[in-house]
Amino acid sequence: MANQQVGSESGSSRSRRQPTSESNFQVPLVKENEDTYLNDYFVEAPGSLPGELKIPSDAYYPQIFLINYSETEATRTQIASLENCQEYLDDLDTVTWIDIQGLGSEEVLRQMGQIFNLNHLLLEDIVNIPQRPKIEEVENSLLVISRMVKPTSDRQGFISEQISFILGNQYLLTVQERPNFDTFNAVRGHIRNNRGQIRKLGADYLLYMLLDTAIDGFFPLLEDYSIRLEEISNRAIFQPNQQVIEDIFQIRQELLALCRAINPQRDKVKRLLRDRQDLISPQVQQYLQDCYEHSLQAIETAEGYRDLSNSLIDVYTSSVNNRTNNAMNFLTIVLSIYTPLAFITGLYGMNFNPKISPWNMPELNWYWGYPMALAIMGLSAMAMIIFFWRSGWFVPFKTFIKVLGTQNKKSGSC
Repeated sequence: MANQQVGSESGSSRSRRQPTSESNFQVPLVKENEDTYLNDYFVEAPGSLPGELKIPSDAYYPQIFLINYSETEATRTQIASLENCQEYLDDLDTVTWIDIQGLGSEEVLRQMGQIFNLNHLLLEDIVNIPQRPKIEEVENSLLVISRMVKPTSDRQGFISEQISFILGNQYLLTVQERPNFDTFNAVRGHIRNNRGQIRKLGADYLLYMLLDTAIDGFFPLLEDYSIRLEEISNRAIFQPNQQVIEDIFQIRQELLALCRAINPQRDKVKRLLRDRQDLISPQVQQYLQDCYEHSLQAIETAEGYRDLSNSLIDVYTSSVNNRTNNAMNFLTIVLSIYTPLAFITGLYGMNFNPKISPWNMPELNWYWGYPMALAIMGLSAMAMIIFFWRSGWFVPFKTFIKVLGTQNKKSGSC
């Protein structure tokens, strides 16, 4: 599958295209050139035929769900073939939502193209994933390609999936990469329980609801990144080590991928607002304005977090430099205190014989000579300590130890 998992991997391997049960490749986050990291959209191989469908070998077999509703009733069924939905499409008094979950059958996908009048190039955009989010006008229908995200189970990254919408007259077709992944259960609940205006308006309002839900799905993920950034920033200040700098670069690339998933959402909704679409009513365009504002808010938040992650490198560097300066200051103090002591002990360690000459250290024969030497060394050390204390050299150590003790106390209480 082409689900993109962006975040930390379990295990030591960090390959770019490693098959897993959740995704066909995982975006590496550390120790990789950024240019290759950005190239995560589908690229046609040289010589590929137009309209050729590239279905991954591990793609899920399509499950087809049909929700048909009006203002008075709503039904949801799972159908075996798209041919079974034709009678619902002909009924203009109801809205029909056909949800295809899985891309593992070329026969089903070709049948979808025939029933909904999708040419081979549009079908290619739906199947050969991931594609950049976009909008294309089709005869009597509108194709919208979008992305939705979900946090990973350990909430240390996210999984991104493409979803395609085909809006027609009183119907909406959605194509997802796999079953049971989307964030649309709330919309299904609104239809089932007849909440809001969803069963009073047409398929264009359903499209708005699904797009808005997909965009709103970015906000819980952004909240997770806010918590992770705060935790990393605390570690960058109080515990700067190699793991911290690796985590900073990892979260930077995760936020870069997240920004690249969010930014096209704004352009897509903006085009729906700017271009006159016959399938979207003026009333729904007002709702799309709210959706557009949500996308702007998500983009501003993600870009703000990305700028914060970039500034964490400066925080880490300053913290390391500050610790180095403190260590150098400490060594300077120790050396300054030790130097006069070493001079005195070295002076009296020359072992000149006072019996040969009265100038050869006569104090060696004094009764209080040794205590006097110790007193001189003690006074020298005290004088140096008082000098450094009054000069403010001990204040950084006192403040640092106090802050570090407070941080450890908070960590223990959590």
